[in-house]
Amino acid sequence: MSSYECSAVSITVCFHDGSAYLYTYESAGAAIIDQMKQLAYAGQGLNSFINRHARKLYERKLR
Repeated sequence: MSSYECSAVSITVCFHDGSAYLYTYESAGAAIIDQMKQLAYAGQGLNSFINRHARKLYERKLR
């Protein structure tokens, strides 16, 4: 993961390969999104969490 952007109900995650994914409360559930935000703010563990729990729960691929 190279960067992220959070809103009240979503997180957009950009990866080193240039891909970007939008995860929302609707697509992944509030608990998962809130955990992803906490990990992003802490600066560690988000990539591993996505791989284990949210890999295909994105709303859409942005690029």
